[in-house]
Amino acid sequence: MLKIYNTLSKQKEVFHPIDPDKVGMYVCGMTVYDYCHMGHARVLVMFDVITRHLRRNFPNVTYVRNITDIDDKIIARAIENKEDIYKLTNRFIDAMHEDERALGILEPDIEPRATDAMDQMFYMIESLIEKGIAYQAKNGDVYYSVRKFANYGKLSGKNLDDLEAGARIDVNSDKKDPLDFVLWKMAKTNEPSWESPWGDGRPGWHIECSAMSTHHLGNHFDIHGGGMDLSFPHHENEIAQSEGANNCSFVNTWMHVGFVNINDEKMSKSLNNFFTIRGVLENYDGETLRYFIMSSHYRSPLNFSDANLNIAKTSLTRLYTAIRGLHASDAASDEVAQRFDFEARFNEALDDDFNTPIALSVLFELAKLINSERDKDIDQANALAQLLIKLGGYIGILQMDADQFLQQEITLSDSIGFTDKIVTTMSNPEIDEKIKQRDKARANKDFALSDQIRGELTDLGIVLEDGANGTGWRRK
Repeated sequence: MLKIYNTLSKQKEVFHPIDPDKVGMYVCGMTVYDYCHMGHARVLVMFDVITRHLRRNFPNVTYVRNITDIDDKIIARAIENKEDIYKLTNRFIDAMHEDERALGILEPDIEPRATDAMDQMFYMIESLIEKGIAYQAKNGDVYYSVRKFANYGKLSGKNLDDLEAGARIDVNSDKKDPLDFVLWKMAKTNEPSWESPWGDGRPGWHIECSAMSTHHLGNHFDIHGGGMDLSFPHHENEIAQSEGANNCSFVNTWMHVGFVNINDEKMSKSLNNFFTIRGVLENYDGETLRYFIMSSHYRSPLNFSDANLNIAKTSLTRLYTAIRGLHASDAASDEVAQRFDFEARFNEALDDDFNTPIALSVLFELAKLINSERDKDIDQANALAQLLIKLGGYIGILQMDADQFLQQEITLSDSIGFTDKIVTTMSNPEIDEKIKQRDKARANKDFALSDQIRGELTDLGIVLEDGANGTGWRRK
């Protein structure tokens, strides 16, 4: 029984889809004017985990994640770069997809772009104007009348009077109320624009997601998600627009991913502690970064540091080491699953609001049992290893060959720079040759040379693992 924490009700609820045979989920995606950062990485990874689990529990899941490709920041960056706006956005969309692949993110079912959704936006804005909930101001801009939506603030819990007290007063504004927000902006010189019933212009940010989500999933759908920073005003405004236009409930379950902190401080460009995904991937492989993100519950703050990333790398190495050299059939793993409760407890953790830290702890219990069974019952160790790979696959890890993961080369830089790192300059073939030299020295009982070679490799971050079947190795 899947339970999800609903930001709207502020409690965990048993998840019941509107249609038992299909689930619709919309997640606010990237505004593509720069490379994706660690906050984006967390949203991408966690909603990938959520989608994978939903698909194991429901026969038909439609995952929609939009791209915002028209926005004030995009226009400003294009002007700064003296770059065509479409060339800019396409370049960063391609980069975003590269980052997703590195993190093992499955593609969403639908990835609409705001610039392709103008007709849907026009329809919704026209509906709001007809209902008297929106108006065109003297300056040509179209605004939403916040006070005409009775339930404004129900997601964030904010009070209209408190919001008005804190609102910035713009003496040149043609808004009827300082709380009103823009739906359509009139065109400015040298900015991209589209023809509309209210004149040439471009959409406000909030209307984009309301139009795209309802177009692809219907006026009332199951799950809407995004980063915690979007709950107000973006998601609050989406509710006002969508329910005001369509006269029905918009979304049943709202999900929000927590903030990323850098060494216990909120990540921010102004604090100069801002890291892109590709910058982190210069130091750590994508699966380690994915594991690190899953090591905290999605609603909790995630503290990003080299120390915590190194812990994630060590933890993932333990899991890969457990399955190294073991092979089995799916049938064998199914038989083992019936004898142990690992899979049931793993699924229970994910059913409890996608509790990935608990799910990972189950994987470590399984890895510990594998290690204890290696020398006692190799067939059972093989079957348990296959079960570990299967469960890891449910959350997008442990799908590489163990040696491939343990021996992969990472080009290190000092882009994070919290701790000193060992930089390995020796290639895999060179390491294999060194091990052959060490094996020969051991065969000749030249233990001084054998120890010398081990020491050289250790200094380069290479860990040797002597076993009954020879010497294996991994990068530290």
